[in-house]
Amino acid sequence: MDVSGTQMILGLVIAIIVLIFLVVKTKVHVFLALIIAASITGLVGGMTPTAVVDAITQGFGNTLGSIAIVIGFGVMMGRILEVSGAAERLAYTVVKWLGRRKEEWAMALTGYIVSIPIFVDSAFIILSPLAKALSKKTGRSIVTLAVALAGGAVVIHSAVPPTPGPLGVAGIFDIDIGWMIITGMLFAIPIVIAMVLYAKWLGKRIYQIPSEDGMDWIRPEKEVTIEDWIDEKENKDLPSLLRSALPIFVPVFLIFLNTTTAAMDVSGMWVEYVQFFGSPVIAVGIGVLLAIYGLFGHVQRSEALDRMEEGIKQAGIVLLVTGAGGALGFVLRSTGVGDHIAEIVVNTGIPAILLPFVVATLVRFIQGSGTVAMITAASITAPILAGMDVNMILAAQAAALGSLFFSYFNDSLFWVVNRTIGIKQAKEQILVWSVPTTIAWFVSLIMLIIADFFF
Repeated sequence: MDVSGTQMILGLVIAIIVLIFLVVKTKVHVFLALIIAASITGLVGGMTPTAVVDAITQGFGNTLGSIAIVIGFGVMMGRILEVSGAAERLAYTVVKWLGRRKEEWAMALTGYIVSIPIFVDSAFIILSPLAKALSKKTGRSIVTLAVALAGGAVVIHSAVPPTPGPLGVAGIFDIDIGWMIITGMLFAIPIVIAMVLYAKWLGKRIYQIPSEDGMDWIRPEKEVTIEDWIDEKENKDLPSLLRSALPIFVPVFLIFLNTTTAAMDVSGMWVEYVQFFGSPVIAVGIGVLLAIYGLFGHVQRSEALDRMEEGIKQAGIVLLVTGAGGALGFVLRSTGVGDHIAEIVVNTGIPAILLPFVVATLVRFIQGSGTVAMITAASITAPILAGMDVNMILAAQAAALGSLFFSYFNDSLFWVVNRTIGIKQAKEQILVWSVPTTIAWFVSLIMLIIADFFF
């Protein structure tokens, strides 16, 4: 069936309005609201009913197929780190090394480093127990710490190879990967700083910390203090720093080794083993084993299993909502509305350096995936920019950084961040993750314009 661009756009607009209404004004759970929005998008956008069902199923499965096992392992490991005191040890060490009242900067720097080799969702899941322990033991709002952590992670994930998105953009624009890495890391510094400053402000507006048992969230009327916390930890019996850190850093190292080997395009039997042990599923599974036998050696089998199952229960809703967001994104891509709008933007005559930025922005807003947005923007605009007087390295970064725009309901990281820290109200969810990603996008825009003027 021949479907007009107007019809596809109409389907998208109606779906977004219905989604926002259901989430904000009704008792319909966000999981169901996302599936309804995906159905409306496909049906109004010209897909057959059977194709819509297939797209929802495939999008749900594809999304969870890539991260579900990692989420499951991650929450199991996180629960072990919490119960054993390992997360507390790591949190105490971070505060001791960087000084009091600098926890948000520590989280941002950690996310900045760890997300160079691994997907941002996995990085946040692996490191979120750190933020939770810091919040519980220092009294800093989990919102501040989580936004800082996720902010440092998402910017690097979006701008710096060897993560797949920026690596693909560098290839499409035919630029040196080394320059893509250097410019991405430099652009990321002021962007992350802006996100951390916002996180500090937001943490005062949404002041939330974990309960004593770590299974719920409380909102005290005023912040607690940490003046006696470091002294208290000096005498507390906690696991060693090595045993506490291994479950986190061994998976990160294995994944980084795998990514680096793949980027070098080397071959051999040893490479296959690196790829096996460095895949996120196997690497995080090894982390869980290290946590079990390094931190739960003295715990009875039944209690150890109960503790891990507590973590799995917490992961259930995260998995459902994340999969539903993936289903919506897949239906949006299947209708072709993203490509249609992107082509319109290309013909508007805006400054050349902003072409990939605007296309990536629109595609990101439409279908949720930052990687898809930057690859689509690069594919459409690279042939056009090739004949223009424009710095192709900056153009590649424009495609990558434009994908940061306004993460919302159809982005899996939106749900991972908000659900992990117990943010359930739609307005607060937007403040927690949609606003800081848009701040990152805006800072990127200013930096690109300035850089284009000089280079």
